[in-house]
Amino acid sequence: MPGFEVIGAEEQAEVNDVFARGGVLFRHGFDALRNNCYKVREFEAAFAAAMGAPHALAVTSGTAALRVALAATGIGPGDEVITQSFTFVATVEAIIEAGATPVCAEIDATFNLDPEDLERCITKRTRAVIAVHMLGTPARLPEIQAICRRHNLILIEDAAWGCGGSLANRPLGTWGEMGTFSFDFAKTMTTGEGGMILFKDKAHYQRAAAWHDHGHENNPAVPRWEDTRSGSGFNYRMMELQGAVGLAQLRKLLGVVEAQRANRERLWAAIHDLPGITPRAVPDSAKETADALVFSVQDRETALRCRASLLARGVSTKILPEATTWHFAGTWTHMPELVKAHGGSLSDAFPQSRQLLERAVSLPVMVNMPETLPLTIRAALLEALTEPARKTP
Repeated sequence: MPGFEVIGAEEQAEVNDVFARGGVLFRHGFDALRNNCYKVREFEAAFAAAMGAPHALAVTSGTAALRVALAATGIGPGDEVITQSFTFVATVEAIIEAGATPVCAEIDATFNLDPEDLERCITKRTRAVIAVHMLGTPARLPEIQAICRRHNLILIEDAAWGCGGSLANRPLGTWGEMGTFSFDFAKTMTTGEGGMILFKDKAHYQRAAAWHDHGHENNPAVPRWEDTRSGSGFNYRMMELQGAVGLAQLRKLLGVVEAQRANRERLWAAIHDLPGITPRAVPDSAKETADALVFSVQDRETALRCRASLLARGVSTKILPEATTWHFAGTWTHMPELVKAHGGSLSDAFPQSRQLLERAVSLPVMVNMPETLPLTIRAALLEALTEPARKTP
């Protein structure tokens, strides 16, 4: 977290180039005006090459990326899609928007999808699984992929937090049939808003490309206003200014992730010996984006004390423990489709996940981290973790 820290002259130069070459902001057409300036197309090609994927499609947000991915597979009413109970609300929103039924499984010690509970959730209506790499740590993809193959399910990776990470030397977002990314302002690379989808299958890519553009097939044999189509869609097109910023940000991605990894190690070195803290589990051969440093403490009360002590020193936490209402399905009573899928109540739906989340603390990791921050965090956590002992007569 995040690319916005390194926005500068490179992004400005790419944006200026759009205006210097005609100022066409729409990703399609106006060929005579744009002097061969197609920033979104260039961004898609560069992103696909960087990730080692055959096809990439830029869209308006990470949420849109999920929705378009589901549309590309034909998932809709009558289908179930399983995801994890700890994710941003958008993952489930996309399933509901597709007309499918959202089913949430428990998380494990990685704070990602628990493969054992995933298997228990599968029914004859299940069509797809969305595995999320929360806060930059990979899900247990080999186990999840094996389950999907055994049950003939489509695997989609929600790599909103996973851009620049890998598992077993394979970039996150390239394990599933599709991988979706977010480029919002708090992600490792940003276009302000925006997202991307990677595809293995050309047919999925072609359906997605048409669906995200009102059904336009962009047939080169006819003008756009006479374009062919085989189905309807919606408008999730990325604009040229976002593509321009994305090109510059992509060139900085490796440096951003390397800086985050180094800074997270500095933070962990400062606190690893404090009493009663346990680091988040990480799959073997994982290379995280290091978006956050996540650890567990004794109980919910201790986690809240840690947050209060950090805030008193001007240090923020990230999602845990303060923002679970936007990231834990057990609180999403405003989604009747999810409530119905889990028997009419969410209060006791995910006990394993709730227990893990209530004991967790998450520290945001920055690219430009102050030298004094690790010791400040250590002092805050030490106070919170030893407070009960000091108060005991």
